[in-house]
Amino acid sequence: MNYKKRLILLLAMILLLLSIGGEFSPVNASSSIAVVKKLGGVATVVRQECTISATIGLEIWKNDMIRTGPDGSIGIVFNDDTFLSLGPGSALVIDEFVFAPKQGNFSIAVRMLKGTAAYLSGLISKLAPESAHFNTPTASIGIRGTKFAVKVEGD
Repeated sequence: MNYKKRLILLLAMILLLLSIGGEFSPVNASSSIAVVKKLGGVATVVRQECTISATIGLEIWKNDMIRTGPDGSIGIVFNDDTFLSLGPGSALVIDEFVFAPKQGNFSIAVRMLKGTAAYLSGLISKLAPESAHFNTPTASIGIRGTKFAVKVEGD
């Protein structure tokens, strides 16, 4: 098969994949679960081993690690209106986020590695309180209320 025929066949296959229902996305792609709303000082997002400087409007994905510098702070709002803010010298990983009210699927699991955080619950904690978890190196918080603050000391 010559080069031109291969190219036409490849383009036809791509068009076929795009025409099939659903979304076509690269391997390891994710969809936005939150967005950066507030920012002070230096903050970064580590996604798939790449470090991204945080900016207002940056989309946050499942499995992202959010870090703040010694003078940094960041506030993010999840798709269910949960608000999470981190103080200086903090690191946190979003292990799970599912907000699918039509299917009745809800889950939020956050792992605080170090620093300080303030949490104001959104719809997941209200609709399915057993599905909201905040983990630290020494404790796990099942979120039953609407807000809390936590400080994790460590390296």
